[in-house]
Amino acid sequence: MNPNRRALLAVSSLSALSAALSGCASLMPASMDDDITVDPQHKGLPGERVNGRPTFKTIQGAVDALPAYATKPRRIFIRVGRYAEKLVVDKPFVSLLGENMRKTMLRFDAHAGQQKPDGSGILGTAGSAVLTVKARNFSAANLSIENGFDFPTNDAKDLKDPTRTDKPQAVAVLTTAGADQTLFQRVRIAGHQHTLLLQAGRALFEECRISGNVDFIAGAGQALFTSCELLTRTRAQQPGVEFATCITAPSTPIGNAWGFVFLGCKLTRDDPNQPARSCALGRPWHPPQDFADGRYANPNAIGSSVFIDCDMDAHILPEGWVKMAGVAKVGTAPVWFLPEDARLFEYRNKGPGAAAHPKRRQLTAVQAAEFARERLLEGWRL
Repeated sequence: MNPNRRALLAVSSLSALSAALSGCASLMPASMDDDITVDPQHKGLPGERVNGRPTFKTIQGAVDALPAYATKPRRIFIRVGRYAEKLVVDKPFVSLLGENMRKTMLRFDAHAGQQKPDGSGILGTAGSAVLTVKARNFSAANLSIENGFDFPTNDAKDLKDPTRTDKPQAVAVLTTAGADQTLFQRVRIAGHQHTLLLQAGRALFEECRISGNVDFIAGAGQALFTSCELLTRTRAQQPGVEFATCITAPSTPIGNAWGFVFLGCKLTRDDPNQPARSCALGRPWHPPQDFADGRYANPNAIGSSVFIDCDMDAHILPEGWVKMAGVAKVGTAPVWFLPEDARLFEYRNKGPGAAAHPKRRQLTAVQAAEFARERLLEGWRL
C-alpha cells in the first residue's frame, strides 16, 4: 500500500485500533500529518488556524477548502461530534479520519420520496445519500455514517396512509461516476434500504460494519469486503413475499468479471429473535434503463455477489438467493429475474446460515482463487 495512504492507519497503536472496533478506544489526537481539522466546537472563521492547522466547523467546508486536483492524500481529521450534513466529495485523494468510530458521526435523515429543499421535485434514491463520492482515491476511517430515515415506522403504516412513502430508499454512502479505488477502513455504515449504493468504480471495505434490511448493499460498482460485519436489521415479513430482508442487490454490468465479493465476513442480525430463514443473501437487480426501443429492465446487468469463507447466522434463507422483479419491455406485468441466471456464488462458508441447498451454487477451489484479494486489487494505488 502507498505509504501516504496507509498513513491513515498509523495514527494509533494496534491495540487502540482493536479497542476502537468495540467503541472503547481512547480519543486519538490530531497528527501533524493532518492537513485540516474539523471541530463542531470551532468558534472562529472557516479555515482559521488552531494549533497550526486550518480548522472548520463542517466536514463539507473542509472538503471544499482542499485543492481540486490533488495527487496525494489530503487528510481531514474529524473530532468527536454529530455532523448533520449531506456531504459531497468531488475532489480526488480526500481522506477522512474520525477521532472515535462511534462518536464521530456523519448523519442525515433523507429518503428518495422526500421533496427537495427548493421544491423542484423529490430527491430520488441517489439524492438521499448522506455521503456521495464522485472522485478517485477517496478514503475514510474510524467514523460512522448513517442515514437516519425512520424506515420501520414508514414500513408499518397502512398502504393507504397518505403519509406513507412508497420510495423509502435512504442511502448512507453512494459512489457515482468519477469514483474509483475508494477505501473504507473501520467505518460503521448504517441505514435500511440501499444503505450502501455502489454505482461506479471499485471500492474496498476493511473491518467495516454495514447494516440495513432491504438490498442494503446494491449497485453496479465493484467492491471487495474483507473481515466486515453485515448486520441485518429486523423487518416484519411482508404479505406474499418469500423473505423479509435481503443483503445484496447487484446490478453488475455483464462486461465486469466481478461485482461484490465478501471474504471472511460475518453475517449477523440485530436481534436474536429475528426470524430464522428470513434473509436472502441477494437477488439480481436489473434497474430500468432507457433504450432506443423503450425503457425497461437492463438485460446487461448480470449481478455478481460472491461469499467466501463467511460466517452466516441462522437468519439466512436455506436457498440463499431469491428472484427479483423488473420492468418488462412489453406490457405492464413485471418480468422476473432468477438467481440462477445471475452470478451468485458461495465457497466454504460456515455457520447455521450456510446450509447446503441445490439452489446455492458453490465455487470450486480453482474458481474461488479468482476472487483472491491480490487479484481483485491488482493495479490499485493503495
